[in-house]
Amino acid sequence: MNFKGTPMHMKSFNKKCILQCIQDNSPISRAEIAVKTKISKPTVSLLVDELIGDNWVLEKGIGESSSQGGRRPIQLSFNEKAAYIIGTDIGGTKVKTIICDLAGNITATSSFTTNQYLQSGLLKQISETVDRMIGEHNIDVNKVLGMGAGVPGITDTSNGIVIEAPSLNWVDYPFIKEAKKYFPFPIYVDNDVNVAALGEQWLGNAKNKKNVLYISVGTGIGSGIIINKQLYRGSTCAAGEFGYMVTDKNDMKNEFKPVFTHYGYLESVAGGKSIGDKFTALIRKESSHPLYEQAISTGLTGEIAFKSAKAGDETALSIIEEAIDHLSYGIINAASLLNPEIIILGGGVLKSSDLIFPKLRGIMKPYLPSSIDLKTSYLGENSGVLGAVSLFLRECESIIKY
Repeated sequence: MNFKGTPMHMKSFNKKCILQCIQDNSPISRAEIAVKTKISKPTVSLLVDELIGDNWVLEKGIGESSSQGGRRPIQLSFNEKAAYIIGTDIGGTKVKTIICDLAGNITATSSFTTNQYLQSGLLKQISETVDRMIGEHNIDVNKVLGMGAGVPGITDTSNGIVIEAPSLNWVDYPFIKEAKKYFPFPIYVDNDVNVAALGEQWLGNAKNKKNVLYISVGTGIGSGIIINKQLYRGSTCAAGEFGYMVTDKNDMKNEFKPVFTHYGYLESVAGGKSIGDKFTALIRKESSHPLYEQAISTGLTGEIAFKSAKAGDETALSIIEEAIDHLSYGIINAASLLNPEIIILGGGVLKSSDLIFPKLRGIMKPYLPSSIDLKTSYLGENSGVLGAVSLFLRECESIIKY
């Protein structure tokens, strides 16, 4: 490793490299670290001892001796309990916050309804929630390294500004500046679907994958794109706005007027809100339908439409099959362009994956240039909060500071 700087900078750099090596390769011996990092054995030994003293590294057991015999090496492991990170997923309906260790094991979790605190301040409420969880679980506040956050909107991550989050009524909202009023540690923020993609790559079905397309299908539709292990945000931080894809050329001939404010074309034909509203409109024309009264009084949701489709309701099935067609076309186009190793679907769609996935695969297969693994989110409802933790780990220069 070629690094030029003062002796103190060199030591700091080497120490971070060694810790990262142990974190990625536990259990590992000092000799193996020297080989992998190309740092001299005496330096490795000295810095490993310091990391052990600082509780970042643990000595765990004895390894196998080499083919030449000799003393068996002591194995080193990364101490995942050395510190904690907060992850918060701020949704239009619910805000969920966790505290977890450095391996993603959740120590504490809590959530509250978004609307209840939208006016009085979401960040203030998150701060109070975090303080309560720290107290209830006897967590040393000095061991909390920082927080990652996912928000439902276009986010300028470099400047910590939420450019637009319609469900929160945020426009050019200075998220990091406001957050610093309540939190004494580093904070990073990004779009919620980008964050979920990072979570899946860290601990979920995209683990060890370099090129990933994560698609969240719920009220709206969005995606997170990972290219060569790096999150792709685009020139204006708006990459992955999957819901804006146009999947019917006939509709291109007419001026597009979104069914819902701030929604793109695909969301207007395949999003959960669109499905629920279409189902409501059709059932209101069928006075003999069991859901007629509910459709007239309160309307029907996308979730109800999926439940009805599973039960064999022909009206619901026709709407959902059309939505799946559109979703398939969008995935085919994106997959052909990006050539990901895996496509992961998350969001509300998870509840109906048994209905959706066979149809999706059947439509997509003939059109894809190469075979692509298609899976549901492994992390499920925790993809957002664990993804937020992953965001912090990626964006923070190092978990150890000097």
